Amino acid sequence: MRTLIDIPDRQIKHLTAICKTKKVSRAEIVRQAISSFLEKNKTGGVEAFGLWKDRKVDGLAYQEQVRSEW
Repeated sequence: MRTLIDIPDRQIKHLTAICKTKKVSRAEIVRQAISSFLEKNKTGGVEAFGLWKDRKVDGLAYQEQVRSEW
């Protein structure tokens, strides 16, 4: 997908320098930055929070039961 964003001149200068050093396009550097940002801000843990709240079994008792099957 294509998108338009406004980037301050100061950041463009730094970005251009990085592109020249790494010999990579500006678009690729921006994609890498977005990928890194998304990786650092994953929400997977939040989605799992409270997963067992409606279960009637004690978590420790369940763990012991499952381990006893080994």
